[in-house]
Amino acid sequence: MSVLIDVQGLGKTFTDTTMRLGPKRPPVRAVESVSFQIHQGEALAVVGESGCGKSTLGRLLLHLIEASEGRVMFENRDMSAMSRHEIRQLRQRMQMVFQDPFGSLSPRRTVADIIAEPMDSFGLTKSRKDRREKVAELLDLVGLPPSYMDRRPRQFSGGQRQRIGIARAISVDPAFIVADEPVSALDVSIQAQIINLMQDLQEKRGFSFLFIAHDLAVVRHVADRVAVMYLGRIVEMGTKAQIYSSPHHPYTEALMSAAPRPDPAARSNRIILEGDVPSPSNVPSGCPFRTRCPLAAEICSVERPPLIEVEPGHTAACHFATPYPIAQRSPAT
Repeated sequence: MSVLIDVQGLGKTFTDTTMRLGPKRPPVRAVESVSFQIHQGEALAVVGESGCGKSTLGRLLLHLIEASEGRVMFENRDMSAMSRHEIRQLRQRMQMVFQDPFGSLSPRRTVADIIAEPMDSFGLTKSRKDRREKVAELLDLVGLPPSYMDRRPRQFSGGQRQRIGIARAISVDPAFIVADEPVSALDVSIQAQIINLMQDLQEKRGFSFLFIAHDLAVVRHVADRVAVMYLGRIVEMGTKAQIYSSPHHPYTEALMSAAPRPDPAARSNRIILEGDVPSPSNVPSGCPFRTRCPLAAEICSVERPPLIEVEPGHTAACHFATPYPIAQRSPAT
């Protein structure tokens, strides 16, 4: 598969620009030195706790916010070197599905107007009849009756609203979609339906997408590869099979153990991390995860571990990463 997006050393630091009295807040490193590729037709999941930089990363890829360092190459073009006009034209190739299905749809507009908005922006409809026909086709694709197009968002459930949001995102036939926790606000019974829908649409339309989530269980069936983030950095990355069958970072292992399991014996093996996630404005020295890590040793406090390849296509940022799962290791002393 050819590379669609090439992320090189991407970073984003937020600084306090308020005019209030008193000391300014320290800079926040939301994303730091992130590098990866997304291939055409691939689904990459980014997983981590709230505040780890997942959503910021998604917005950086879409150039909704400017990077502090590094660059994003989209179809071999450096987005940071593009003009505003070129970025606007690129929007047709890149779309987003938002986390909140209630707040992301205008309550004053009809479903037809919401879905057709991107098409109208890029002049992709020839007439009112053509517009309604395309909206009807999109509603059918996301599992909603075309007769719904003249209704307003308040008449729909959360799951139905998210389907409308997905229809809007695919209306311009994008090459890449960022799905920012698209099921976290939905009932568990609806989450699987939305995930299956996105998977089916990807197979039919051939787009690539970045699926952001805080739960490894949510992305198990939709992702081709998984990247685990902690405090703005990718700490482990590999294929779905590699991450789920053989995690090499203790944070990944903890996230895996927190996933719901029907087996009571498996639930009893859950790893409880001590302490809270450190502030991104005051990241611990050495390994950022060391303050909560059961394997932490002296080297972890003075040296930040680089991402190393533990097997082909599988990387982990841990001083004790080895070519076998964490479950087979002994804690460092």
